[in-house]
Amino acid sequence: MIEKTTTIGELLETNPEKADILLDAGMHCLGCPASQAETLEEACDVHGINVEELVEKLNA
Repeated sequence: MIEKTTTIGELLETNPEKADILLDAGMHCLGCPASQAETLEEACDVHGINVEELVEKLNA
């Protein structure tokens, strides 16, 4: 289960196929070393994305 406290690094390590969902949402910095330690919630705040909607898509 992916949660808003899941880090980008954890998500991509365990579910690399979910990268397309993040890219489609506007997170184009997935390769950035700093993004790997960010939680989904932190990344969504920076990019102006609704974290609840994104988590729902990631878990679908």
